[in-house]
Amino acid sequence: MASKPHLLVLVSLLLLLRRRVITGPREIVHKLRQVSFKKNLSPSELAQALQQLYVQEPGGTRQLLVPFRNSISKVPIHPTSDLLFSSHRQHFPLLPPATQNKPNVDRAFLRQLLAILRITFPSYRCSEVGVVLVHSTFLVLRTVLSVGVAKLDGKIVKALVSADGRGFLRGLVLWFLLAIPSIYTNSMIRHLQSRLSLRLRTRLTRYTLDLYLSSHPHLRYYRISGQGGIDGVDQYITADVASWADSLSGLYGNILKPLLDIILFTSQLSRSLGVKGTAALFLNYYVTARILRAVTPAFGRLAAVEATWKENIELVSPAWGETRRRLRKYSAIIYVCRGVLIYLLSFYDGGKRERDILWRAYLRLIKHVNSIFKIRIAYEWTEDYVIKYLWSAAGYCLISIPVIFTPQRSVGVQAGPQAAVSKASDAVADRTENYISSRRLLLSLADAGGRLMYAYKDVLELAGLTTRIYSLLSALHNLPSLPTASPVDSVNPRISLDNVDVSIPASGARDAPLVKALSLSLCEGEHLMITGSNGVGKTAVARVLAGLWAPGNEGEGKIQRLGRGEVFVVPQRAYMVTGSLLEQIIYPHTYPQFVQSGRTKEDLMEILEAVHLAYLPTREGGWTTRKEWRDVLSGGEKQRMAMGRVFYHKPRFAILDECTSAVSSDVEGQMYEHAKSLGITLITVSLRPSLAKYHTQLLTLSGDGTGGWTLARIGTDEVRIGIDREIGLLQSKLKEVERWERRVKELEVLLGPKGVDA
Repeated sequence: MASKPHLLVLVSLLLLLRRRVITGPREIVHKLRQVSFKKNLSPSELAQALQQLYVQEPGGTRQLLVPFRNSISKVPIHPTSDLLFSSHRQHFPLLPPATQNKPNVDRAFLRQLLAILRITFPSYRCSEVGVVLVHSTFLVLRTVLSVGVAKLDGKIVKALVSADGRGFLRGLVLWFLLAIPSIYTNSMIRHLQSRLSLRLRTRLTRYTLDLYLSSHPHLRYYRISGQGGIDGVDQYITADVASWADSLSGLYGNILKPLLDIILFTSQLSRSLGVKGTAALFLNYYVTARILRAVTPAFGRLAAVEATWKENIELVSPAWGETRRRLRKYSAIIYVCRGVLIYLLSFYDGGKRERDILWRAYLRLIKHVNSIFKIRIAYEWTEDYVIKYLWSAAGYCLISIPVIFTPQRSVGVQAGPQAAVSKASDAVADRTENYISSRRLLLSLADAGGRLMYAYKDVLELAGLTTRIYSLLSALHNLPSLPTASPVDSVNPRISLDNVDVSIPASGARDAPLVKALSLSLCEGEHLMITGSNGVGKTAVARVLAGLWAPGNEGEGKIQRLGRGEVFVVPQRAYMVTGSLLEQIIYPHTYPQFVQSGRTKEDLMEILEAVHLAYLPTREGGWTTRKEWRDVLSGGEKQRMAMGRVFYHKPRFAILDECTSAVSSDVEGQMYEHAKSLGITLITVSLRPSLAKYHTQLLTLSGDGTGGWTLARIGTDEVRIGIDREIGLLQSKLKEVERWERRVKELEVLLGPKGVDA
């Protein structure tokens, strides 16, 4: 026993000097390396690293370049392989609709949690397992220290009762020494819990993003809202994943630590309470668990409903959802697919209307939250009464068992009066020590029991979050891949459709296709123009040609199409990626791919000249300027930038879906001529008859509800009639030129020379 204080002193000194002992040599080596090998980078070098973004490593790993303290730190990013996704798919079957809204702590919850834990803990050697082991070690250490504190507390009080000054001072010294590892342990437990939460969130977020932002033929980010039936994916990936990681990491400590406390404290108390006291202690555990389980509401279902209502606030008010997304700058893909530009709301002066919609949805959420608070009143009242008062009363009863029921032996007549008084005083001191130690252990035991009972509520909330994340992952895993097109001849590549029905994938209306039994064939150099009235399915045909939609009569219709790199799609709303001006042109390529291609900035300047945007580098401050380009560029500039991407990538086929609607006719014609000169075969969706002259075939959709269509070559009678109609319209406008000139002269006379100059 005499060696224990010395051991405690040694441990305390090591904890105090841990930073110098462990990190001292590392800091010295780091400083020597900085002085010898590392130099501070210039602002231009830091900007270059920010432009490059990453370094591609063998095996698919990327080293992210992160500017830090005038230098570059490399963070390795390991992509998730398709083989891992395939192996995990069997663990994520789709949930029945009834189960999604009624999460509970049952076998289904454990199966869902185990499936997600396979993602966050991929192997026994991962870093997360190490954090859990270290966290568990500190949790055990804190329980052991709590037992030591209880015993030391009893010894200090015994020394006071026995008037033992040396023993009291010795106890105080040990008390202060014991405080050092106790404080360090508590701090490390909080630190490791936060670190575990961050690691779980990072791994699950990376996995979900890799699965969500999958490439062709999956395109899950494009189809999850329609075919997957999941809306508000950004809410799942950001808020729900973070809440799930915090809940799980906190729950681990809130369950393991109370369990350890109950086991160790019960074993310590059983020595002083005896068989009767131990039996009463376990009876107290059983009664408390039964009472609290009977009054515990369905917190898991309530948490899931609350998360759904928070998501619905974005769905009912797109402007508010767009504001939130723009503020946190989270996902540009979600912005393109679901966003609503705020300036459109300003044009309509719709702030009041959006406020009413948002306020109604917010009141629904508040009503639900208030109902949760009302439910918690009765539960927390019962919980506090049982944990604080019932357990305290039970503790006093248990402490009294060894005092009341232990037989007291007489001192006897052999000893003198002074010895009898000393024996009695020692007996009182021993009982006082036993009482103080047992009381402190019982208080800690009551606190552990309370936290364990509170943890059941946390488990229910974790069940709700687990169900939401599992529903997202299962929907992503079970989205069927898009059908692959039939191979084409590499010598004479073509895009062809044979008896293909064009239908909306999520509608389920297979018996009413937008376009029925469409058949066409395009070789290189044969340009196609798709026209028809609004809403007849022009864009739907373009999506089938691009491979974004499967045929409505899958299995009957046949498609021949080139690979994704050979077909480039330009939508009407141009997407501006987050990055520099240079990255706007080369998208979806990255800067390392641009460097590897051998292209130069002079080549990019020629492209900008072809789309009449050569002034942008000078106006915006250079190629490396980083701005919110979707706000900086006008609608016409964004559309011309999208055409510049076509000229940069030079695909064999380009599908242009109303992508020049905001561009003047003369610039539009020049860009079409330039695209044809580069050998790009054009498939245009447009209502402008003036574009027909740049194409060789014209596909007209009837729009009469029957899915009818006609395909004709440019130059036939039908096409000539359309061109003649446009010529007649232009000639009628030219006849008005003389009247407009006369009106200009009249206005000049009215204004006078000064007015005209002004």
